[in-house]
Amino acid sequence: MDAESYSSSENTRRKKRIPFLERMKTACITELGYWVILFIGSTLRWKVEGWRNLEEIHNNGKRFIGVFWHNRIFMTSYFFRNRNIVAMISQNRDGEYISRVSRRLGFGAARGSSSRGGRGAVVEILRALKAHRDVFFTLDGPRGPRYIAKPGAAFVAGKSGCPILPFTISVEKKWVMHSWDGFIVPKPFSHAMVLFGTAIDVDANADTTEMERVREEIQHSMNSLCHQADSCWVKNQK
Repeated sequence: MDAESYSSSENTRRKKRIPFLERMKTACITELGYWVILFIGSTLRWKVEGWRNLEEIHNNGKRFIGVFWHNRIFMTSYFFRNRNIVAMISQNRDGEYISRVSRRLGFGAARGSSSRGGRGAVVEILRALKAHRDVFFTLDGPRGPRYIAKPGAAFVAGKSGCPILPFTISVEKKWVMHSWDGFIVPKPFSHAMVLFGTAIDVDANADTTEMERVREEIQHSMNSLCHQADSCWVKNQK
């Protein structure tokens, strides 16, 4: 199954509703975003730590549920491009741009979020995991609060039996957008750090209390990973 199959029917219905000029605008933004990510990403000097945590999941015959913060989408899209990963992407206008660029970069899209279309997107995510594809969640998307983990990934992990893999990507030099998430765009030729945490398993019979404990564990892991990755640039500048 190719990267676009999960949302082709939805795209057809959406095209009928969106005016021609709006479709042209979306197409232009998609093309620009795709090439900007490819160009800047290709200039970054990458360092990866914890990759073994990802490999161990695959070696055990499972797929992972990758979780990261919304403002790291730019770097994540480049680093994980063309790996047949399915990402949960919101159904709002920003999500439409992100979805189209993601498909150009080899991702599948399960359209939905905690506020809109979430149930259908979860079904598609579970279907992707069953088809032996890794999946991605932005923990604080689509509208925040920034750096506060939501419970969706824990729910999917309990239903699928696949582990959650927290990770972050930090860059030494960057532009920070004036958006709710402080969206990060790396400056060309910057150093970039990809840091993977320890996999988190969720019991299939987990109750509400256990799910909240898992959410807090994910939150703690993400806080620790971001602090560790972001702090390395401060050390280099001293």
